[in-house]
Amino acid sequence: MIGRLRGIILEKQPPLVLIEANGVGYEVHMPMTCFYELPELNQEAVIFTQFIVREDAQLLYGFTSKQERALFRELIKVNGVGPKLALAILSGMSAQQFVTAVEREEVATLVKLPGVGKKTAERLVVEMKDRFKGMHGDLFGGDATFTLTSENAAIDSNDAEAEAVAALVALGYKPQEASRMVSKVGRPDADCETLIREALRAAL
Repeated sequence: MIGRLRGIILEKQPPLVLIEANGVGYEVHMPMTCFYELPELNQEAVIFTQFIVREDAQLLYGFTSKQERALFRELIKVNGVGPKLALAILSGMSAQQFVTAVEREEVATLVKLPGVGKKTAERLVVEMKDRFKGMHGDLFGGDATFTLTSENAAIDSNDAEAEAVAALVALGYKPQEASRMVSKVGRPDADCETLIREALRAAL
């Protein structure tokens, strides 16, 4: 079981990151809320991971904190919620925002996430509310503040928008919906990560 990686960021293609540890390059799928916190390329990062084995693939999911990984592990235990949907949920809102939505039974907020219908949202509220009661009270306390680097500030806006759309599609949004979300928040000076963050925020 791979539980933690410490290595150099070689590539960042939301929501996928390539990190080299001891000469081995690991492809890691990360929720966007964690992706925003990654350092620049060729910098060292520490990622807490969850290894998922399927019939057709072996996938590694990464998080910047143990709390986010713990929430991911609880999410994939919910009936009808697989790793891809859990990744989309944690990309659309922070761990604290998700906990708040569940505790307040905000089904209308949860259904705005890609792949989450009314039945799934209701199931998340019922099952996760019970799970939170058995977890440490401050496990997800404190909302994170995300800071973006300006390494790609001069990137072509069309390329940034295309990358943002591709990332949203990878998270479960339909291509047409992803394009619409990005075009609503698009601006010439915005990099890919900024567009994704603002598009997800606007969707909620």
